[in-house]
Amino acid sequence: MIYIDDHIDDFDLTAALAAVSPERRAYALRYRHERDQRLSVAAFLLLKRALSIEFGMNEVPPIIRETNGKPHLEGHPEIHFSLSHCNMAVACAVGTSPIGIDVESLDRYDPEVASAIMSYEECARIAASQCPEVEFTRLWTMKESLYKLTGKYKDEDIRSMLANVADYHFQTTIYPRFICTVCTPNS
Repeated sequence: MIYIDDHIDDFDLTAALAAVSPERRAYALRYRHERDQRLSVAAFLLLKRALSIEFGMNEVPPIIRETNGKPHLEGHPEIHFSLSHCNMAVACAVGTSPIGIDVESLDRYDPEVASAIMSYEECARIAASQCPEVEFTRLWTMKESLYKLTGKYKDEDIRSMLANVADYHFQTTIYPRFICTVCTPNS
């Protein structure tokens, strides 16, 4: 299941920090800016809500990171999750099979940035699009969600990471101010 929260400014940060685990509080407070702290806490609270609704869990178990950086819940190998945030929203995906999610704000399109991280074919697709900023962000969220699913592309060329994705399914949702993509393995 996919959970999105775009009301990042609508909660009391001090009260929310008191309500999260000490580990998450320390993690959130390592950020200097309040906005980043809010995003970190909001993502955790969204995971807590998702785990409660989907799995009946009252608390979030400790989050452990694999060697590739992919997080999982200690003692719950049957539960998979992925978190993401941008300036506009936080996103959480949970389920019983591997999953990756990315959410990105819709910003102005910059061809120089695109040429650094997109393949020639992707750049051509972006340039031909009626809304280049939407196409760029859609492709970027696909790359990020794939990385969050697999953890395998960290050392590979980011430009080519969508070249061989027949084993994966992408579901993209376009919101007015941001785009969210979920990546799952094909069954």
